[in-house]
Amino acid sequence: MAEDPQREPDDEFRDMLRKFLSGGSDIDPSQLAGAAGLPNDPAFVARLMGQLQDAVQKGGDGIDFSAAGERAASIAKDGGQAVDPATSNALLQAFQVAALWLDDVTTVAELTEAPRLLTREQWTSATMPVWSQVAEPVATSIADALTEVIDTQAPEELKSMLSGASQIMRSVGGALFAMQLGQVVGQLSTEVVSGGDVGIPLLDEQQAALVPQNVAAFAEGLDVPEDEVRIYLAVRELAHARLFRSARWLRLHLITSITEFARGIHVDTSAVEDLASSFDPSNAEELQNALASGALIPPRTPEQDQALARLETMLALVEGWVDVVTPAATTRLPKSAAIAEMVRRRRAAGGPAESAFATLVGLELRPRRLREAAQMWQTVSDDLGAEQRDALWSHPDLVPTSEDIDAPEALVARLRDPQDGSDEIDRAIEDLLNDTTDDRPHEATDGSATDRD
Repeated sequence: MAEDPQREPDDEFRDMLRKFLSGGSDIDPSQLAGAAGLPNDPAFVARLMGQLQDAVQKGGDGIDFSAAGERAASIAKDGGQAVDPATSNALLQAFQVAALWLDDVTTVAELTEAPRLLTREQWTSATMPVWSQVAEPVATSIADALTEVIDTQAPEELKSMLSGASQIMRSVGGALFAMQLGQVVGQLSTEVVSGGDVGIPLLDEQQAALVPQNVAAFAEGLDVPEDEVRIYLAVRELAHARLFRSARWLRLHLITSITEFARGIHVDTSAVEDLASSFDPSNAEELQNALASGALIPPRTPEQDQALARLETMLALVEGWVDVVTPAATTRLPKSAAIAEMVRRRRAAGGPAESAFATLVGLELRPRRLREAAQMWQTVSDDLGAEQRDALWSHPDLVPTSEDIDAPEALVARLRDPQDGSDEIDRAIEDLLNDTTDDRPHEATDGSATDRD
């Protein structure tokens, strides 16, 4: 039978993809899953192929993150446990104690919503909207790179006809990234102990939450009564949530900073071409290593480095504040120092969020200046008190800077006598206005303008 002369190359490409996704090609679909860092068990591979087939059918420019939610929920559900009544009562009582103790050491506003206890699966569902928002710029960049590779490699006379093929690849690439996001978030659900455990506010600004199953796992590694662990972690979570509730601008500021950083990421299409030309389908680890190592993402630009420095400073300020408030509120716990040390070790080892952000947006979220930021907050607390310390969160312009972290004594001196700083600013404005006035042409007595000598 003669070939249909009206049949376009993108139709053939679509059929080829459908054949592969339905298992009718020589390529093993499990190799694709393994290369992307996803499980290669038959049941999961079948679901993956179904998701990619759906992406081929739907097309569209946007990234469909519904697959991410389904994958994350599947991982969280495997081995997940419901919250039993006894544990629920114990944790809710821990939150009540934590709220009273925090009232003694901080002036930030109380929450208006009751704290929640989440299963691992509920945690994935509650946090997925923020994860999708953070990851979308990188997913779009990957999809754009796949489209660009097809467009640049195709002969000029075929480019218009291959536009459909590039759109299909864009959809498939986005769907594959969404599955990776679900894998990462699902794994995180087995590790996080609270809503604020990753450093950024994944829940609403009015919400505090603990994951009881993971709190119990955290306590297992300590020679500390579990009720003390519960209260300590409840204090940390409430302090984190209260801060974001009090500083209304902070949540949007942090999430926007992360997404803006992610928008600056562009996948190196030349690296994609090199990888594709040398890729051995029998060696899935090659592609997996390239994806996991960030080899496809070019070095950060100077603008990204500056954005990263600002973001790390703000994260260090948030975590440093929590690290100062929590010990102050938990002095009644005999083993609070041991629990704090466990928190520090866990964070030093990478914490639950580090691999997530490194994989999804190429961003190291471990605040390297956390210790210095905590020392700064402690200095302000000791010298000026909790009220003046917490007032610094009331407006973005009042929040300490990186320079303040380096010189907390100078910050305290400025806060003690703010008039000195105001006088300096006023003098600088006056000098600027005087310079501007002196540079303007002067009017002659007859009304004309003359240049000043």
